[in-house]
Amino acid sequence: MQAIRNPVTWFEIYVEDMVRARTFYEAVFDCVLTPELTDGSFEVLRFPGKMPGIGAMGALMKHPMRKPSVEGNMIYFHCDDCQIIAERAVNSGGTIFRPKWSVGKDGFIAIIGDSEGNAIGLHSFN
Repeated sequence: MQAIRNPVTWFEIYVEDMVRARTFYEAVFDCVLTPELTDGSFEVLRFPGKMPGIGAMGALMKHPMRKPSVEGNMIYFHCDDCQIIAERAVNSGGTIFRPKWSVGKDGFIAIIGDSEGNAIGLHSFN
């Protein structure tokens, strides 16, 4: 039997204003996003990490065929404390859709809105 593994390797968060989105995500998650070369028809800023590796890689993407939305898929970002990151999101131009709450043995989650109108999940064990 093969070991259980997470098959997710990539995610994209669609944005309207790349500068505003970059400022938001770098401030909220205390990271540096890196530009990715494209054919010029869209823009990409990658989150830290490398492929192949453990955990899903992902990027902010401004693409004419994709728009930000609170509907659809939810991506959860790991953090030390959902409440602290949710407050940082508000201070960076985001909103709190649902404050931190317990999900039992699996820790805590919160749902925030980013600067572009996407719903983003936060997950912590504290």
